[in-house]
Amino acid sequence: MPSRHPVPRRWLFVDDRLGNGLWCALRRLPPGSGVVFRARDRAGEARYVRVRRIARARRLVLLSADSKRAGAAGVHNGLGPGLRSRSVHDRRELLAARRAIADLIFVSPVFATRSHPEAAVLGPHGFAWLARGSAIPVIALGGMTERRWRRLPDAHGWAGIDAWVGSSGQRTLTALSGARPQEIEP
Repeated sequence: MPSRHPVPRRWLFVDDRLGNGLWCALRRLPPGSGVVFRARDRAGEARYVRVRRIARARRLVLLSADSKRAGAAGVHNGLGPGLRSRSVHDRRELLAARRAIADLIFVSPVFATRSHPEAAVLGPHGFAWLARGSAIPVIALGGMTERRWRRLPDAHGWAGIDAWVGSSGQRTLTALSGARPQEIEP
């Protein structure tokens, strides 16, 4: 079943370890990209309000891992209105995402990642095995970059943390975003 909502091709996952790198990452996202907000620390709510304001200004699709947060376009790994995404690491979770009528799925980890260094990676073949023929848009996550995404024909898009914050590929990502530093507050 096709998604009821347009699904961005590029995504940023927000977690507690981003710190001030979050503001740089939001600048680098091309307009129309997506943001999955996950925060477990005390400063999470204040950060969420700022991220929501920037997302609106930059035309970014914002999903929240907490369905109680106002102003998100949808929810990640939960129930709620709007765009619904699910994390998928194996076949069982893929079937669960289909039953939950997810609008998109994040399949991970495709490559080694600092977020989950102990996790076994799927690699391009494992990713293809899960993603091939999916009626639900599949977003590759885990050690992803724009270049790696282009080598995954079954991926609708890609998501990352470090790719948007780190210096590798910075010129490419900044060029994609079209953002000028003064357009987004730190």
